[in-house]
Amino acid sequence: MTTYDFERYLNVRSAHTASFGPDGERLSFLLNTTGVPQVWRLDEPETWPEQLTFYDEPISFASWSPERDELIFGMDDGGNEREQLFRLGGTGETITPLTDMPEAKHRWGGWNSDGSQFAFTSNRRENAVFDVYVQDRDAVGEDAELVYEGDGWLSLAGWSPDDDRLVVVEAHSSFDQDLHVLDIESGELEHVTPHEGHVRYRSSNWGPNGDALYLVTDEGSDTMYLARLDLGSAELEVVEEGGDWNVDGVALDEDSGRLVYSRNEDGYTELTVGRLTDETTIREFPTPNLPRGVAGGVSFDPDAARFTLTVTESTDNTNVYVVETETGEAERWTEASAGGIPPETFVPPKLVRFESFDGRTIPAFFSVPEAAEVGDTPVIVDIHGGPESQRRPSFSPTKQYFLNRGYAYLEPNVRGSSGYGKEYTHLDDVEKRMDSVADIKAGVEWLHDQRVVDPDRIVAMGGSYGGFMVLAALTEYPDLWAAGVDIVGIANFVTFLENTGDWRRELREAEYGSLADDREFLESISPINNIRNIEAPLLVLHGANDPRVPVGEAEQIAEEAKEQGIPVEKLIFPDEGHGFSKLDNRIEAYTKTAEFLEKYV
Repeated sequence: MTTYDFERYLNVRSAHTASFGPDGERLSFLLNTTGVPQVWRLDEPETWPEQLTFYDEPISFASWSPERDELIFGMDDGGNEREQLFRLGGTGETITPLTDMPEAKHRWGGWNSDGSQFAFTSNRRENAVFDVYVQDRDAVGEDAELVYEGDGWLSLAGWSPDDDRLVVVEAHSSFDQDLHVLDIESGELEHVTPHEGHVRYRSSNWGPNGDALYLVTDEGSDTMYLARLDLGSAELEVVEEGGDWNVDGVALDEDSGRLVYSRNEDGYTELTVGRLTDETTIREFPTPNLPRGVAGGVSFDPDAARFTLTVTESTDNTNVYVVETETGEAERWTEASAGGIPPETFVPPKLVRFESFDGRTIPAFFSVPEAAEVGDTPVIVDIHGGPESQRRPSFSPTKQYFLNRGYAYLEPNVRGSSGYGKEYTHLDDVEKRMDSVADIKAGVEWLHDQRVVDPDRIVAMGGSYGGFMVLAALTEYPDLWAAGVDIVGIANFVTFLENTGDWRRELREAEYGSLADDREFLESISPINNIRNIEAPLLVLHGANDPRVPVGEAEQIAEEAKEQGIPVEKLIFPDEGHGFSKLDNRIEAYTKTAEFLEKYV
């Protein structure tokens, strides 16, 4: 079988985050043909698009004005996550900095109905808290109006139909939010989701009359469901039950009542399209004819006759589709390059389950190269971050490279992962943290029973929280591993919490435990304090500008492992943050990973 170098795989492109222009004909989207996502435009499907932005930094989003031929997009500097907002002419000729405050974060909150104003939240006033701002489209910098002073992590979920209110989302943790309705003129904030315990309220949309929100929540349920929140009574009505799986998102056109909601079934997206016939009844339209994988990012055209969404699957890279709302007829609009690699060489995974130490069943995706030989196949155990995330069947150039080079690939969704209900998500909270690491051990034991696997050549690899899981697996179960790859991972929970961005600390303490109350426990589970156990060679990759997991985490674990006599290699990128966004850096980082594993595995 033909093999390809890592550069070829990392040149597989991705098109995503699409929306229609105000004329309902043109489509903007993000595409990383230049190496980082930039804004591109299409007027017809499967034609050559026009590039509108030309930066070295990645664009995070682009949103069309509802009335004018212009967009607003977001971009940070070197991965520092201090996003700034810019206005872009629809032809790309003019770009106007709108915020121009590089020390502050700006979180996009949407256009009003005629595009004369936009809203956002920002930590301009105080680094650890976010306030709500409204700004005229042609205003810049300090001309934004502060309409509400916050005291926590605030974001926005859109303007009301009559443009006099905003939905304000207050996050206490990844699995606990509150919704408020802000009267823009008076500055009064009404709390509309009083609750006890951890409850998620996500994907909020204004209802057609502005008297209700349609959203997904797990209030009173283990899984998330589609609900209508009456703003007068603050009562929730179920629109569609979650059942065994989460309803993980909804998009609603407030004028027509047309909507799309998605259900996450074992990682795969199942879409339902329809129209509200009354407050809680949906008339369903035919299911869109889309590839089976992961889909999201729905955006309607101006009359909701069509919508865009992003689709990816394990054997097909990410592209933008346009769906006829009432017929379900879907058409792929973008042709993001597959790097010249024949699509038939991409390997699909099998959905498997293995039993952990307490009898609990852990789901995972397992991929085996076509030419795998019995007893002679190395395996990469790739552990997702979050920890409240989920490995899903989307395209991964990194995974496909290693499969092409003869590695098998296990992607476990250990306890604490999202997608399997509220109870499962909380099984790794604070003092239960190491139970999730024990799930990794159980996964390796399951691998030992697979005929193709060489049990002496198993690698732990992961990023962010997954990097912590790698380090914890290497120090807790050192005899299981041939090597470890830690990408922007946490080595010491105490120094991580002390040095992470001020705006993030409270959210992360809700998951991991607090410095005030749990310091001793956090010290006990930090891999840096158990480094004497490590036996496997270690590769550490990090970005110098990482505001989430500061680069000191990489430096201290590499230094300590080296002092233990462990082979350690370290690579720090001066122009990256929490991950590697630039193509040249990705090529260097993952080529280094391939060489490291070739050397030790």
